[in-house]
Amino acid sequence: MINFNGTITASETNLLVNNRAFLYGDGVFESMKIVDQKILFLEDHYFRLMASMRIVRMEIPMNFTMEFFEEQILSLAKANNCSDSARVRITVYRNEGGNYLPIQRSVSYIINCTPIENKLYSIDSKPYEVDLYKDFYISKQLLSTLKTTNKILNVTASIYADENGLENCILLNDSKNVAEALQGNIFMVLNGKLITPPLSEGCLNGVMRKQILNLAAKMEGIEVEEVEISPFDLQKADELFITNVIKGIQPISKYRKKEFGNTLTTKLVALLNAQIRLA
Repeated sequence: MINFNGTITASETNLLVNNRAFLYGDGVFESMKIVDQKILFLEDHYFRLMASMRIVRMEIPMNFTMEFFEEQILSLAKANNCSDSARVRITVYRNEGGNYLPIQRSVSYIINCTPIENKLYSIDSKPYEVDLYKDFYISKQLLSTLKTTNKILNVTASIYADENGLENCILLNDSKNVAEALQGNIFMVLNGKLITPPLSEGCLNGVMRKQILNLAAKMEGIEVEEVEISPFDLQKADELFITNVIKGIQPISKYRKKEFGNTLTTKLVALLNAQIRLA
């Protein structure tokens, strides 16, 4: 079942032939995680969604409050019997009409909710090898920091990773610097510093990225930096890891000929789980 404009239904009621998210990628979305009937980092997700809608000039309905979305999401999770641990996606798209120029600015939304096994975040000990994806590049602009329904670069890069036996790919921006990974932000640990690209490099303005930066800033002996990362820098790193709200932290075990540890990664996962328990 899905939640379509506030009504829980067994199927989508809109036709793709008129859907602007389908036709033009005219939509934005948020991926969230539910644990014990609570939406993790709800406020951060809500404000990022509202900011994304404003940036792409969508009309924001008066009833789109944080409390409204919380009730809509949790009621769907209850209907799908996954209130204890679930993955949620809320997609907001401009209503049908027009070509590139829409004839209206009003929106509709769809919420999907599916169960997932693990409530708390954990370190996956399986090998996790990545490499660069260089067929297409991320633009260093504000739109690149949003979660829009136009993710064809991520789709083609995912196919490339699958065809080459990789777990993930590192995406570069148009300056040939590291931007992010396929499903999240990328961090590098080097000589006691935790380093990630700034948003000006075109990386996603990730909710989990924000949590990790805040947690690391409170740790002793760790310096946090948001600076450009070149592909060459990756091979000098002590640790590499990827972050997103669903997985939490995914350590990278190998990039080309370099293998990495996960000492700081393990500490951050423990701190992240402690934060969730206290929330």
